[in-house]
Amino acid sequence: MKQIQIISIFPDMFPAVLETSMLKKAKDSEVVSYRYVNLRDFGIGPRRTVDDTPYGGGDGMLLRPEPVFAAVEDCKSRDPDAQVFLMTPRGHRFDQAYARDLSTRQTGMIFICGRYEGYDERITELVDEQISIGDYVLTGGELPAMVIIDATVRLIPGVLGGEQSAEIESFSDGETLEFPQYTRPAEFQDMSVPDVLLSGNHGEIAAWRKSKSKSHKRS
Repeated sequence: MKQIQIISIFPDMFPAVLETSMLKKAKDSEVVSYRYVNLRDFGIGPRRTVDDTPYGGGDGMLLRPEPVFAAVEDCKSRDPDAQVFLMTPRGHRFDQAYARDLSTRQTGMIFICGRYEGYDERITELVDEQISIGDYVLTGGELPAMVIIDATVRLIPGVLGGEQSAEIESFSDGETLEFPQYTRPAEFQDMSVPDVLLSGNHGEIAAWRKSKSKSHKRS
């Protein structure tokens, strides 16, 4: 079982996503487990402070190192070999190949979700890998962590169900987008399913699907 632990000051954001659909199936099948860690449980003083102003001045607040170090230590006490991931715009760009790689790893995963203006740089000493999901800024690392967990867990064998489900998807080969697909009814509002898909000729269907797959490169 792959243990996934998420450190956040908003841990209540995660169950609505991770306890639904295929991600819930993965948990119920004991393929993965999820643990939501409230960073404020490791905060400083009676107010459980987790942030402070940056040295040198500037707007915003930074996550302090002490609570994050303590939270990661707590996670490591439960899963010593787990890898630690930091969600940050300067991290390695996440893609399908990265998701596939993560899905094959036998180690657990610990996600650090930043907030505010950022985090004390010393936190990176805890981290095995820094990951970015794109060249834009979000209010925190929670959404990127959800994206990465979703993309990774669904690729673990047995989660999707069909043996070829993950193989025919967009970006499965790092090159192409998935071909168009259709279901019943064959006719809807003057729009028809392509005849080849109704023909029963698997060779022609395969050729059509290959011809309709598109390069993922965008201008």
